Amino acid sequence: MSLRVPAARSETPPSGTPPARAGRIDAGRICLDLAAQPPDRADALDRWLHTAGLVPGTTPLPALDARWVARFRELGDCVGALVRAQLHGRGPDPAALDRLNALAAAAAPPAPRAVRTETGGLVRELSAAPECRALLAAVARDAVDLLTDPVARTLLRQCESADCHRCYLDTSRGRRRRWCSSELCGNRERVARHRRRSRERPRT
Repeated sequence: MSLRVPAARSETPPSGTPPARAGRIDAGRICLDLAAQPPDRADALDRWLHTAGLVPGTTPLPALDARWVARFRELGDCVGALVRAQLHGRGPDPAALDRLNALAAAAAPPAPRAVRTETGGLVRELSAAPECRALLAAVARDAVDLLTDPVARTLLRQCESADCHRCYLDTSRGRRRRWCSSELCGNRERVARHRRRSRERPRT
């Protein structure tokens, strides 16, 4: 079953967590989001884990450090390599596939539970403190699910921008999405096209 947590994405990040930067790429799956924009700092990874819904907004991650960042970046690179191989009709890199499977099997993702608040509402919490390998496993399992789903694979696309290699699921109407992000790559392409037309326009 796919790891999809759309409702959790709207949770409020912990106090002090900066908002997601403008131009964020929504690749359509958690594993593709990681491959598209692998966090390069501990605070960025903390923000990504919360906004992706892997960790409830009020759950702190005191153990998160540079080692977590390195491991998530490694997983993002692994996912990106396997997805691009799929898109280009190549067989998967054995080392990348072995690493993905090892991460997926390393630990069970922390189970969510509904907890009653003082006002009587319910909030989502985790049954145990989230560990790095368990969160890695959640993303790796999403990648395994994606790569082995024949229907989802038909929706895989690579950004058409000349200098971008990000991949995403095209769930747009008519399957006409061309860029990983209209605000980033799409805007750059439109600006470049406008400049080319301006240079080609005859001078009077």
